[in-house]
Amino acid sequence: MAESAMSGSVRPGYGEGDDPLERAVWRLRSRGCWGDAAALLAPRAEQDAGFAVHRAALLVEGCLFTAAGWAEAEDAVRAAEALAVDPVARGTAACERGQLAYAATVVGNRDRSDEARAALGRAAALIPPAAPERALVDFRRGLLAEHLADNPESARAAYRRAHAGATANQHTLLSSFTWRHLAGLALRSGDLTEARHGFAESLRLREELGYLVGMAPALASLADVEAEPEAGRLRAEAQRLFRLLGGVPTWLEGQLAAA
Repeated sequence: MAESAMSGSVRPGYGEGDDPLERAVWRLRSRGCWGDAAALLAPRAEQDAGFAVHRAALLVEGCLFTAAGWAEAEDAVRAAEALAVDPVARGTAACERGQLAYAATVVGNRDRSDEARAALGRAAALIPPAAPERALVDFRRGLLAEHLADNPESARAAYRRAHAGATANQHTLLSSFTWRHLAGLALRSGDLTEARHGFAESLRLREELGYLVGMAPALASLADVEAEPEAGRLRAEAQRLFRLLGGVPTWLEGQLAAA
């Protein structure tokens, strides 16, 4: 199962800055409290397109991790689209529209794949290739190629573009996602060394950021390419965090149960 990454026109930080709102939003998001984090942004999101996209992105990520909250996320995406005026703002709002449709397709039992492709294509047309916001679009187009079109080569090219953009713009969380998904493709092709390296890098970045809600998937993936007893230790830690967060992300349950 694929994860998500999010970003708004005003790029969210990781709680390391001086802005109390930014710190509070990151603290809640990193623990899987997307609704609470979005509520903190609601007053500013009413009139500011960047905050509106940020709020929508939080709720969309919550849908992918919990398979719930669809109506609220849909309303937030519509609000962001309504406020967006300049091309980049419109592109970032379209990116969240595409991700919501993707999430509905992969975990929500609703086929919105055509909507996802159209929205992310629109985002790519609106956001210049060199813009900081473009890396997230490239990553999510990679998700479509891998999980909806079953085209690993196209997905790998998109993930590499996203990884380069995330690295250049110091978007550490997105880099953790690109490492993870490039590693998944390496594992799919039988390259265990590259897969192990990518999964380890993804886990390292999430640990550094304190992205608790993303730790269990990273641990479980690394466990799949490690030998015992290390694999068992990683898997046990993944199960502990999964239970601690109340069974989030929901799609990880089957993977942990099968281990």
